[in-house]
Amino acid sequence: MAQDEEKTIDQLNEEADIAADYLEGLLDIVDYEGDIEMGVRNNRPTVQIVADDDTDIKHLIGRNGEVVDALQQMTRLAVQQKTGERSHLIVDVDGYLKRKRQRLHDIALDAIDEVRETGEPVDLKPMNSFERKIVHDVVREEGMKSRSHGEEPHRYVTVYFKASVAEETEDEDEA
Repeated sequence: MAQDEEKTIDQLNEEADIAADYLEGLLDIVDYEGDIEMGVRNNRPTVQIVADDDTDIKHLIGRNGEVVDALQQMTRLAVQQKTGERSHLIVDVDGYLKRKRQRLHDIALDAIDEVRETGEPVDLKPMNSFERKIVHDVVREEGMKSRSHGEEPHRYVTVYFKASVAEETEDEDEA
């Protein structure tokens, strides 16, 4: 399937089903209790693991979401193996991604406020592509500009007014 072709809702639901089966198998292996909720959001299949017991579920989140990220990558590979196509599946554990999105939203708004107060560009700490996209979206919604810089895993976002980049370009030309 060409990358720009959108998948049908049936294809997205099939990916979510495959992912849910895969994750249920993993939960059985580690003997964790959890329910799987599936859906489609923003034209992407989503699967969330929800549990009543916070003890086990925290192990599925990991430090800074490292385990959630690994689960998502493994689950995407399992879906790709079954469908033959790359998946943009989102895996969440106990609402971790929702909380993370909110934190990133707040970080972006704080940076925007600082740029508005000082007029100077603000560099944020290094982020993965998921995190950077959220920041870029918030910045755009607020009528500001942002750009990613650096190489993975040290890629970061700079928030600025339009004029800041033009001024930087002029300064570089003068040097």
